[in-house]
Amino acid sequence: PRSLDHEPPSSSMSGPLILQIIKESQQQHGLRHGDYQRYRGYCSRRLRRLRKTLGFKMGNRHKFIGKKITAEMLSDSRYLLMVLMEAERAWSYAMQLKQEANTEPRKRFHLLSRLRKAAKHSEKLEKLCESPRVDAKTKLEAQAYTAYLTGMVEFELQEWKRAMEAFNKCKTIYEKLASAFTEEVAVLYRQRVEEISPNIRYCAYNIGDQNAINDLMQMRLTGGGGGMMAEKLEALITQARTKQAATMSEVEWRGRTVPVKIDKARVFLLGLADNEAAVAQASNEDTKEHLYETLMAECRDTIQAVREELKSEAKQRERSSDPESGKVSNLQYLHSYLTYIKLCTLVKRNESMAHTLHGKLKEPAADENKRGPRPQDLIRLYDIILQVVLSPSVIICICWWLLLIFSFVCFFIAQSYVLVKKWSEALVLYERVLKYAKEVQSKAKTLNNSLKDLPDVQELIAEVSAEKYSLQAAAILGERHTGDASEAPSQLQVNDSTPLCNRLDTFCLDPTLVGKKPSLVPFPPEFQPIPCKPLFFDLALNHVAFPPLDEKVEQKGKGGLTGYIKGIFGFGS
Repeated sequence: PRSLDHEPPSSSMSGPLILQIIKESQQQHGLRHGDYQRYRGYCSRRLRRLRKTLGFKMGNRHKFIGKKITAEMLSDSRYLLMVLMEAERAWSYAMQLKQEANTEPRKRFHLLSRLRKAAKHSEKLEKLCESPRVDAKTKLEAQAYTAYLTGMVEFELQEWKRAMEAFNKCKTIYEKLASAFTEEVAVLYRQRVEEISPNIRYCAYNIGDQNAINDLMQMRLTGGGGGMMAEKLEALITQARTKQAATMSEVEWRGRTVPVKIDKARVFLLGLADNEAAVAQASNEDTKEHLYETLMAECRDTIQAVREELKSEAKQRERSSDPESGKVSNLQYLHSYLTYIKLCTLVKRNESMAHTLHGKLKEPAADENKRGPRPQDLIRLYDIILQVVLSPSVIICICWWLLLIFSFVCFFIAQSYVLVKKWSEALVLYERVLKYAKEVQSKAKTLNNSLKDLPDVQELIAEVSAEKYSLQAAAILGERHTGDASEAPSQLQVNDSTPLCNRLDTFCLDPTLVGKKPSLVPFPPEFQPIPCKPLFFDLALNHVAFPPLDEKVEQKGKGGLTGYIKGIFGFGS
């Protein structure tokens, strides 16, 4: 709907619903990513625009003059919107302070002040909506909105009974509204009911209803109770485990019993089985991944606490010459056990993600413009698993399980080769996958292990066998799929620069022949060796007899004046 601060005055209060305005504003201005500060700034700007448009100025820049919105002003629905934005601005500021109160406890007092301010504005909105100019649905929405903010105030004050009453009132109104409107609007009401249901269960638990904790745990498994309620739920679970941890004193691993004296380690180890059961019962992959991340974060914190104790123990050993200082202490053994749990959780999380990606890889892409999962993504996940398995710190694998990981790595590498049409490489890798998978089967039977823990082995063997035969056919036919005839001509195309005159006996499609620079003959032509120009030698001169020239040779002693003159003028030669 169009923003109300730009609409003309109306005499009817049947415009956009309160919850619809709130949800659209929150989704468009920061709350999609949990940015309450951005949403608070938006509320302030919109409130300023409304006041300027309506001429509802409270004094000037030098002096503040307060004004109240009365029922007589409700000929224009924007006055109601102005009160709603004041409540939303105070609420968003309170939520921002709640995020910051984790590191600065003093901000909790300011948080409560802003929540009370938001509830006060909502009560003002509800009172204004009692006017006959406002329709019935807006009145009900104003009551539900007031009940919601009142419940938030009582919830933060830990007044569980009054908070539960306020939330139940809000839930009842929204359920009634959801049944009275169209499906498009009813979705918003149902979402709000789902948001406040964990708060109601939490209040019931604190009042004394012990069955409410089971409902909260179920909501946690289904992904409900997000946002701020998720923190309280985790704190509640930790508190319940802390009470039970007093009875836990030791843990057994690899045939050795280790005493557990650190409270944080007790709480973590006590809830380990519950966390694993929660992961197994998780309804969707996002919830499962969130539970894995929570478990790993708790494990890291516990390992850090054990390391601090190890440092203290090392200092004490340095001061006292203990003859048993070379032995592995209980704390060191406990540290190894916790490291083992962390690595196992990391492997299980990556296996779960790989299984999900593998399922999506088989599905056809819903959107061609959006990039789907590729075999390279799964190769990366299995590489991480192998790095963990082969870590020198602890050994957490057995032979057949490691072979199974190798088979999956080879399988997805082969899939990558198939995409680039390298048939021979992919076929060799498929053969290796079958070899590893069959070894897994034989070793599992030898160790009396059931393949129920390895449900992917049979499926992998069947899939690889089908892919192998399909790949052999594709290599023979020159195409990946027999039904895709459009790719057949592309196999006859050439990409080399051999001139046409050198391949006249071979038929192939060369698009460069019809281009601007067709490769017909090699140009410039290459140099070719040719014989040199022959040399002729005159050998007949050696066998020729010349006539005597004695008559023409000048005789000595027959000279004179005449000969002298002839010699001067060259007549004698």
